[in-house]
Amino acid sequence: MVLTSHNRLGDTGRRTGFWLEELAAPYYRFRDAGWAVTLASPRGGRPPLDPKSNEPDFQTDQTRRFAADPAAEAQLDTTARLDAVSADDVDTVFFPGGHGPMWDLAEDPASIRLIEQVHQSGRPLALVCHAPGALRHAKAPDGTPLVAGRRVTGFTDSEEEAMGLTKVVPFLVEDELIAKGADFSKAADWKPYVVTDGLLVTGQNPASSGPAADELISLVDGTRA
Repeated sequence: MVLTSHNRLGDTGRRTGFWLEELAAPYYRFRDAGWAVTLASPRGGRPPLDPKSNEPDFQTDQTRRFAADPAAEAQLDTTARLDAVSADDVDTVFFPGGHGPMWDLAEDPASIRLIEQVHQSGRPLALVCHAPGALRHAKAPDGTPLVAGRRVTGFTDSEEEAMGLTKVVPFLVEDELIAKGADFSKAADWKPYVVTDGLLVTGQNPASSGPAADELISLVDGTRA
């Protein structure tokens, strides 16, 4: 699971980072499926949590489970440096969102390389909410955008507008993926929505993170069969 290391929300003076539900819900889907989970981030160590995602209105059973889990918290304290993670050592990769990935994971060479290598090796890959923005520079083997002609979703323009951040973020996920040639679809704001195209899984928003993890588990089980 690849988390952001970026903690500044543009020039607003506010903090950002990863969205807690988008880590916790998939994390426990994977752990409960018997998977060994590695957490990584560009800088390693404790990644920044978007403080808004830990407010009472956004807490879930899974976020509370994570907060009460000393082993999970210890793992979060010691994320691996992303540039030390080899695609050869993982069965799949999941990118939680939050606004942070738009600044670092979308531009980080190690992030882009991991996406390309996992995808090209025929292993599944999933990204949710803002994290599909990390696909913006990823290329297929022929040099075309990896998402060109692919069915995807991600955080929508209308959801970003509802957050009041369309002028703050470096790009809009929906617009950027469409500009790269993707076939972008979406559900109503804040409703769970997951799109699977081959071995590429994308989820629209925080509520989509658990369902995206379920889809990823099914794909990995299928590749192992």
